[in-house]
Amino acid sequence: MDGEPGGDPLALEEQVCFALSVAARGVVAVYRPLLEPMGLTHPQYLVMLALWQYAPLSVRELSRLLQLDPGTLSPLLKRLEAAGYLRRERDPADERSLAVSLTVSGRALREQAERIPPAVVARLGLPLTELRDLHRALTRVIAAANGAAPVGPPPAGPATPGS
Repeated sequence: MDGEPGGDPLALEEQVCFALSVAARGVVAVYRPLLEPMGLTHPQYLVMLALWQYAPLSVRELSRLLQLDPGTLSPLLKRLEAAGYLRRERDPADERSLAVSLTVSGRALREQAERIPPAVVARLGLPLTELRDLHRALTRVIAAANGAAPVGPPPAGPATPGS
């Protein structure tokens, strides 16, 4: 994985980033046909999951929970508001803050969404214990990536003639 001794450190099939990227696309593709009848994209579904669990939330809190910058989150919220699933209103206690809350339709959508996790597990065909282990491992990877120091440019190598 990513530079094991004796292997090619740039072998595509050995890259953690490649495996994560392909897995993410594949899993999102499993969700797509389940979310379409609800009129949701996968990113919108993630917003709704956060709101079903924690609403009302400020845009700042929602951004932090989903680990999305507000510029990415804003269009998702606008579409969900246009669909009638949520409301964005200025927080009376802090006019600079937008409070996001669910509408009656948004709360009712949760009942349909409760069928999604078991359907995903069934479509993936993996044991639930294996999926839980994967979730724990990915949570550790996320924490490690969030805690990793930003990587700068590689150190300059030895000067070569003519450079």
